[in-house]
Amino acid sequence: MQSFNSLILDIRKHFNDSLRKIQINDKPKYLYDPIRYSIQTKGKRFRPVLLHLVGRANNVKPDILMTMSLAIELLHNFTLIHDDIMDNDNMRRGKKTIHEKWDLSTAILSGDGIYTISQIILSQIPNLKSNVFSYFNKTTLEICEGQAFDKEFENNYTISEDMYISMIEKKTGALIGASSALPLIFKHKPHHIVKVYEKFGRCIGKAFQIQDDILEITGDYIKMGKSLGSDILLGKQTMMAIKANNKYPSEWEDLISNSEKKNLTNNISKFLNDKGIIEECKLEYKAYFSASLEYLNQLEDIDISELVQLVNMLEKRTF
Repeated sequence: MQSFNSLILDIRKHFNDSLRKIQINDKPKYLYDPIRYSIQTKGKRFRPVLLHLVGRANNVKPDILMTMSLAIELLHNFTLIHDDIMDNDNMRRGKKTIHEKWDLSTAILSGDGIYTISQIILSQIPNLKSNVFSYFNKTTLEICEGQAFDKEFENNYTISEDMYISMIEKKTGALIGASSALPLIFKHKPHHIVKVYEKFGRCIGKAFQIQDDILEITGDYIKMGKSLGSDILLGKQTMMAIKANNKYPSEWEDLISNSEKKNLTNNISKFLNDKGIIEECKLEYKAYFSASLEYLNQLEDIDISELVQLVNMLEKRTF
């Protein structure tokens, strides 16, 4: 019997092989060279893996799952390209971001192109119903809403923890929720079943983002494969920043204002660790992972063991 780790590696391998086989035109090079560069970067492929595991549990054909997961990953790539522009990040998945390697105009157009390719790929699924497309596009709009809130929240120290959670549910949770729900929508499962899978994914998404915020401060630059500390410099309101500002407003303001740029990440990491805020946020993301399992337990006549193992794997991740 195949082990869970080897199953995940196998899904990633087949997914990466399929991603490389996507037909990308040669000309105009201005558009297609950056697109090819973007989709050939390494990634955790967490969303495609989740989609495949949900589909396996519900007997969706592997070729359908592969096509659907390619569309999801390309949508994810599109959001990352534009997110990197807006946050002025220069590294993503261990490589220069597109706007850093080329320029802003190239990155914007490439992101638009990748999103369009995701739609074309999704349309290749035989007998695809309009509700799948509708859900896919509603998810895209919700991600944009989340990104807009994220930008509105910058340097706004009145943002509450509930507002932050609502924002990350849109920015991160919506796509992970879609990765979990789309195979069920494709199979015309009842609405209440689709919602259980969607909520399962959204809980993972909220946990994943809080976890990412912590790794942004405490993680290893090489392992993470992206710029670290950029959220702090932009004044983004993460769960940690909100808690620090609420509990220690004067100390937090002094730390942000008076730390040299090169020392800011280390100073903040030490402060958040010493005050117990990092540990407090870890408890919060663990609670969301636990909540995701509670949604799985509502499902009947389905083998959820692989999905449970995925949640446990994600909870232990270090990058």
